[in-house]
Amino acid sequence: MLGTHAGFIVAAYGFAVVVIAGLFLWVGLDGRAQRRQLAELEARGIRRRSDVAAGGEGR
Repeated sequence: MLGTHAGFIVAAYGFAVVVIAGLFLWVGLDGRAQRRQLAELEARGIRRRSDVAAGGEGR
């Protein structure tokens, strides 16, 4: 069905799946780390600039 290059084709698809899964894992772990860091900053009283602009408060 895949001919003489079946090994290469399967390996290429396998490598692509591993790379994409790795990217999903990396993004997920980084997102959790960013949310944790943001929560720590907000707990220390440091707020996002967008919170100030949305609330209509001045500096």
